[in-house]
Amino acid sequence: MRKNLLMNLILTGMIGMASLTVSAQSDTNDTTIVKTVSKGRKYKTSVSFGRSEDSVSNNESAPTGRFGYGITFTRLDIGFSKLIDNGSFTLSPKNDFLSYRGFKTSTISFDLLYFGYRFNPNFRIYAAAGFDWTLIRLRRNITIQKNTPDLSYIEEPVDFDKNRFSSSYVHIPLNFEFRTKENQRGKRFYFVVGPEVGFLLNGKVKQISEERGKQKFKDDYNFQKVRLGGTVRVAYAGIGLFTKYYFNDMFESEAQKGLKNIAFGITLGIH
Repeated sequence: MRKNLLMNLILTGMIGMASLTVSAQSDTNDTTIVKTVSKGRKYKTSVSFGRSEDSVSNNESAPTGRFGYGITFTRLDIGFSKLIDNGSFTLSPKNDFLSYRGFKTSTISFDLLYFGYRFNPNFRIYAAAGFDWTLIRLRRNITIQKNTPDLSYIEEPVDFDKNRFSSSYVHIPLNFEFRTKENQRGKRFYFVVGPEVGFLLNGKVKQISEERGKQKFKDDYNFQKVRLGGTVRVAYAGIGLFTKYYFNDMFESEAQKGLKNIAFGITLGIH
């Protein structure tokens, strides 16, 4: 019960900050407050929506050595997720019950908070916080079981129209961002790389069938409580490609030892 209360508080806070972001953006195109303190060091707070968190960096002659922090809605990653079973994209017999529909197994994530330091117009380091979902569309008519010591399932006498097995995490990435000078069109290339840590919010099974209608079940489903991974992004003018690889196993179950996942797709909101 305490865990559910904590998750609700986190979600409420994040949604509230995202609402503030949209509201602020509707009033002004970009809200930026710069404060100058002793020794000439500058700190920048901002509220942004789909725009740069460090908009002053678009000026090649902008001063270096600037902290930035605030509320944002950026680095929207939308793509596909693939399971890797001990180095193979083919699931082993013990994991075959997780057989999935490739084009309907997806991932989505975005950042809502950030704190970073821009060394110069071409390089900055920043940490962020946001949400991450992995949505697995199962092929077989099974139900993953709740409250079991290992990941287990039962066969169902039902033909599911949708049988989705998903996980949601709060993620905290640390990114190293490199960017070129602006071209004649005012655009530039971006290369972003860095590690991230994720903390499990919950797992969920969502099923839709003619016999049972819509059903939803929540549990941790033995998903990894703390997930470690790395991300690479390449972008131009705010649109690019991303790849994420998670270093530890997808599940804590001993039977699923060596089962990992990788995600790839398009990324939006890099400026």
